[in-house]
Amino acid sequence: MSHRLTRSAPLTGVVFAALSAVTIVITPSSPSSHATGARVIAFYEAHRSTERVSIILGVFALAFFMFFATSLRGYLRSTRSAEGLASLVLVAAGLLAVGLTVSSGFAYALADAPSRLAPASAQTLNLLDEDVFFTMVIGVGLFALASAFAILRGARLPKWLGWVAIVIGIISFTPAFGIALLALSIWVLVVSVVIYARTRTAAASA
Repeated sequence: MSHRLTRSAPLTGVVFAALSAVTIVITPSSPSSHATGARVIAFYEAHRSTERVSIILGVFALAFFMFFATSLRGYLRSTRSAEGLASLVLVAAGLLAVGLTVSSGFAYALADAPSRLAPASAQTLNLLDEDVFFTMVIGVGLFALASAFAILRGARLPKWLGWVAIVIGIISFTPAFGIALLALSIWVLVVSVVIYARTRTAAASA
């Protein structure tokens, strides 16, 4: 039973990608960092339920992402030349999870009881939610680049996945961070299926 769970662990990336897709689809576009407090309050009063559901789904997605990152680290470590980079992959995943969790906390505070917030408080929380992104940028960038270099240094994954990860890592440090985050979800989906298929084939051969 434990061996089955171990072999199935990479599929947590599929769950992460699915939850991320649902979260992206249902989450309305939040007010910009320049929005007034009154506008922020009005937005979260109108979208309170949707925001809370999307935040909760996002948190569950992060949990599965961390399981996937742990599985990916273990898979990459089987290649000696990628062992150090495998550890960086897990550290970077943790940074991304922390950054997104903090940002989600600000958003949930706004969606919890918006009518009780003073305009100044709502504006401050919205500003923090919009601008606390450096940890997420570093997390996505390092995760993608560390994975890419591990693959290109011989880890048992298709080389093209490494080149795609390099592109994602570079884009994450630009204003197009949202695109990088979406692309990372798709990349995780593909990698999780590839690792699962190869692990299952290896187990059957053994």
